[in-house]
Amino acid sequence: MSRTPDALMLFDGVCNLCSGSVRIVLAIDRKDVIRFTPIQSPYGRQLALEHGIDPDQPTSFLFLDSGRVLEKSTAIMALLRRLGAPWSWLAVIDVLPRPWLDGAYDWLAANRYRLMGKRSTCMVPTPAQRARFILEPPLS
Repeated sequence: MSRTPDALMLFDGVCNLCSGSVRIVLAIDRKDVIRFTPIQSPYGRQLALEHGIDPDQPTSFLFLDSGRVLEKSTAIMALLRRLGAPWSWLAVIDVLPRPWLDGAYDWLAANRYRLMGKRSTCMVPTPAQRARFILEPPLS
């Protein structure tokens, strides 16, 4: 497996819901801990394929956290914890059964384009945000 940065969010760059989530994380992550890569980038495609996600029909985002590759509700909880208080407090819903959380995640993922729409191109980060986006695989 390739060397991967810690606290990396692999997301669907053409999904309005996913891109909106990235914008929210960019706004609330005051310590600039979280990094991003769209699944449509060379690095995003590579990561998706390495972890069993079809980059042309993604059904989940991934969050790389302290050497672990997480998806679905587990990824959301780890991401929230990385953001610190008060956002980490939202991870309290992790006490709910995993099938319920992942079931809700799967429903939203399956309906995200219908509910929130889809772009024809990936979101473009501002010049200030660009350093937090990784588009090419890191050198080993």
